[in-house]
Amino acid sequence: MLTETDQINNQDTDVSFMNTLTDRINKATKDGYIANFKVTPQGLFSEANNKTYMPVDVSIKDFSRFEGQSDPADNAILYIIETTDGTKGMLVDAYGAYSDEAINKFIVEVEEIQKKEKKQEETPADANPPQENKG
Repeated sequence: MLTETDQINNQDTDVSFMNTLTDRINKATKDGYIANFKVTPQGLFSEANNKTYMPVDVSIKDFSRFEGQSDPADNAILYIIETTDGTKGMLVDAYGAYSDEAINKFIVEVEEIQKKEKKQEETPADANPPQENKG
C-alpha cells in the first residue's frame, strides 16, 4: 500500500490516484482497455479476438504495482497494453517471488523493443554527421 506522501505526489498525474487493483482495472476498462490478455508459449493471447501477438506487436501503455498489506503473496502488477492492430487490454501477474516466468520474459522483451524504438525516435538521423578530413 502506498504511503500518504505517495498519494499526494500521485494526485498531480493525469490518472486519478487509485490504490487498489480493482480501482485500476475499472479505470482501464472505462478507458477502453477491455481485452483480457494471457501469455502462452506462442505469445500474448487475446481471448476477445482469438489472436496471438508477438512482443514487437505490443506496447505497454502503463503499469501499476500493488502490495498486499500483510501477505507478500498478494503482490500484483497490472499491465495496460495496446497492440499494433488497436486491441486494448490488460495483463495481470503476481509480483515478486510468485511472478510467472513466462509473463516476465515476454514483458522484458516488449520493454527492450520499446526502449530501442524510443531511442531511435530521440536520435535524429543526422545526429552524427560525417567528419570532414582536414588533412
